[in-house]
Amino acid sequence: MSEPTLYQRLGGHDAIAAVCADLLPRLQADSLLGRFWQHRGEDGIRREYQLLVDFLCNAAGGNVYYTGRDMKRSHQGMRISSADWDAFMGHLNATLDKFAVPAPERAAVAAFIESTRADIVEC
Repeated sequence: MSEPTLYQRLGGHDAIAAVCADLLPRLQADSLLGRFWQHRGEDGIRREYQLLVDFLCNAAGGNVYYTGRDMKRSHQGMRISSADWDAFMGHLNATLDKFAVPAPERAAVAAFIESTRADIVEC
């Protein structure tokens, strides 16, 4: 028997989508991070949400195809700073708290997200 994937341990697509649906509004409402969505249309934000869900499901081992660009290319030129990253991680942790994500899965999610930092943080 093989071990369940992180995707399965997190509860699959619907659970990951619920986390994203909680996280994105937190980020948009943040006084530091809100600037990244300030001039985005509703359709673009919905597309970003779907890409985020697909990316995370795929990265966690789900049978979901991610059609977006890699993290470096999609964040290039946004001037995301270490302070922005820290604020993002705070919101991510608050969302994981809200959904009572167990410690092993939480650690795996945090490790994966941290692995993308070098491709996202520019300054």
